[in-house]
Amino acid sequence: MEKRVTRVYKVVLTGGPCGGKTTGQSRLCTFFENLGWKVFRVPETATVLLSGGIKFSDLSAEEAFTFQENLLKTMVQIENTFFSLGDSCTRDCLIICDRGAMDASAFISPEKWERMMAANAWNPVELRDNRYNQICHLVSAANGAEDFYSTEDHACRSEGIELAKELDYNAAAAWVGHPYFDVIDNSTDFETKICRMIASVCQKLGIDTGDRLLTNSRKLKFLVNGPLPSDAAFPPYQDFDVVHNYLQTNTPKMQTRLRKRGQNGHWSYIHTIRKPKIRNQVVEVKTQLTHRDYINMLAQRDDSHFTIFKKRRCFLLNNQYFQLDIYREPSHPRCKGLILLETYSSAEDDQLKKSLPLFLAIEKEVTGNPQYSMFNLSLREEWTTTSKFCHALQSAEEEGNVASKLNGVKEPRLTNGV
Repeated sequence: MEKRVTRVYKVVLTGGPCGGKTTGQSRLCTFFENLGWKVFRVPETATVLLSGGIKFSDLSAEEAFTFQENLLKTMVQIENTFFSLGDSCTRDCLIICDRGAMDASAFISPEKWERMMAANAWNPVELRDNRYNQICHLVSAANGAEDFYSTEDHACRSEGIELAKELDYNAAAAWVGHPYFDVIDNSTDFETKICRMIASVCQKLGIDTGDRLLTNSRKLKFLVNGPLPSDAAFPPYQDFDVVHNYLQTNTPKMQTRLRKRGQNGHWSYIHTIRKPKIRNQVVEVKTQLTHRDYINMLAQRDDSHFTIFKKRRCFLLNNQYFQLDIYREPSHPRCKGLILLETYSSAEDDQLKKSLPLFLAIEKEVTGNPQYSMFNLSLREEWTTTSKFCHALQSAEEEGNVASKLNGVKEPRLTNGV
């Protein structure tokens, strides 16, 4: 009997003061333990050290820098201890980190952060993207739920509401660029906020939770007209080079692809499997790869698809995380000049429009439109002649009903010069 491969999933819970991290960690732990997972909880290193009598007000600038550097080294070592236990675990294992490595950058100047990175041969892709599978930022109650903001029950917390807002923004900005970064805001009551956080982790893992964690947040996609405004028009952002390759599969009911994502010569690698819808949502299972695994799996590349090249710009605006994909050549002519904006939101209509970046020329929403699916955009054949065009991933029982409605695909005329 073949041994089942276990999973180790590393998630960071971060956020500003009074955001719900402590409660969220406990609830997330209980939820996954009830699913039969082993759960490890990595304590917040700063709280451990500061509870020992260290006061920043007593430290010189150089002492504070050295303390932050040693704090980060300590955090990495503590995390590595739990990560090693996870790797040897015989069950699926969830490791919850109370803050992560990039949080340290929120408390020092960019110049000192760069100095610290250079002195220790660290780089953001390794510390941010490759180290953790997912980041959940729980927005401080100081930002959107002010009546519930309190410092009474936390020995290491003394921030006023304005400082709490600033710290919350800095903590979120530190993680901009991570491929799986979820901002859990205060647009709902606290119980629903915690359920949204747990649901975001389950969704990334491809776990069907039934109706236990129902939320109305969904992935949205928008077509953006070029040319883009100058870089100065954007809030602080991170740019990445992204390369996608579709792989061969045994069935058209499943899609599988590789993604290489890099910044300044440092790369992360992800294998994604997309499966038919469960409860009206396509399931995606993502696995982090080593460079060697990535190269080996490239041998399974599907030659009926172009390799997709993009520039991806990630930024945070109004407590919402956005990814802007700018398609690059070589590609099919249909992709020339194509720019797509993606985000997750529970907002509707007018509220949704207000939350979108006003500095971008957004033409229309294209969520669920197969003409803007990366799978279809990458096809080598014309859509009018190919049999591979995917209208939607369907289960076997749905496929027959949909096929009769979707015969005769026409090659649409896209904007952006396509």
